[in-house]
Amino acid sequence: MTNRLSPVGALDTLPRKQLLSFPTPIEEMPNLGAALGRSGLYVKRDDLTGLAFGGNKVRQLEYYVGAALAEGADTILITGAVQSNFVRLAAAAARKCGMDCHLQLEERVPKNDPTYKQSGNVLIDRILGATIHAYPDGEDEEGADRRLHEIAEGLRKKGRNPYVIHLAPGHAPLGALGYVDAAREILFQSAGAGLEFDQIVVASGSGHTHAGLLFGLRAVGSGIPVTGICVRRPADQQSPRLISRCGEIAELLGMEPVVRDEDVVVRDDHLAPGYGRMNEAVIAALKLAAETEGLIMDPVYTAKTMAGFLDIARSNDPTSKMLFVHTGGTPALFAYEKELTAAAG
Repeated sequence: MTNRLSPVGALDTLPRKQLLSFPTPIEEMPNLGAALGRSGLYVKRDDLTGLAFGGNKVRQLEYYVGAALAEGADTILITGAVQSNFVRLAAAAARKCGMDCHLQLEERVPKNDPTYKQSGNVLIDRILGATIHAYPDGEDEEGADRRLHEIAEGLRKKGRNPYVIHLAPGHAPLGALGYVDAAREILFQSAGAGLEFDQIVVASGSGHTHAGLLFGLRAVGSGIPVTGICVRRPADQQSPRLISRCGEIAELLGMEPVVRDEDVVVRDDHLAPGYGRMNEAVIAALKLAAETEGLIMDPVYTAKTMAGFLDIARSNDPTSKMLFVHTGGTPALFAYEKELTAAAG
């Protein structure tokens, strides 16, 4: 058994700004289990992290903002999809810490619906008073980062001190540290409740949440399998990304690698037709979670992950204990009003 303070390399010595004021709960999902004819289904409520509608990125931003403040930054720059939860929360974190924010929105999803362009996370970005920039290519991580640095250089010439949160691999994965710490939190909570999870299921997009959680578990001696549900790219592209991320986390924390290649498990069964787009199984999962447990999923991350979770739950031992990590993203629902209204009707 471990506890939340189990040391993981240099984790507890790195700059960190507390944005999450309390551990998020782990709750049983008995109604969902009954609908599937089984028991042992639980959810980690990281949709309840509090800041600006919450979500998993709050944990990640504690380390990015901590580093920014340590450098004396007065402005945060970040890039992401038009309906990015990370972008929305970065703007909120910047405002909470008295900083300005510049958000770059990439055209990743082929949608010209005005609701998609203006509602949901975009509306919150504007309410937060962020400066918004557009980037036309949604599949050019390096180019998007370069454009951020160009914006940052312009700000420096005006006497500002910007901090860039990068999208592409090759940069210190500070965001992943939030889920290294979350792994300790999950083990502490589950030990206190007398729970031993047989499997954890989580969204796998940028890789910070998935890799951080997996690394954190292995670093404190837990062998719980973690399955990532692909929401951005196919499994054959996501696996090497995660392996690299885990190596970068070890380097950042001054540790030897603790994650084996075979520990990295991803599924892309419900990725089609692509990032930010739904299919019938995803819509069904979104509705089932709402109708059985009152859990609201977003179409981009959590509903796809729930679709994968349901597949695994149906095929696993019906008495096994499974944990679904709810990474939030609720505001994005409103950007998909037309599709979801049709589905709900």
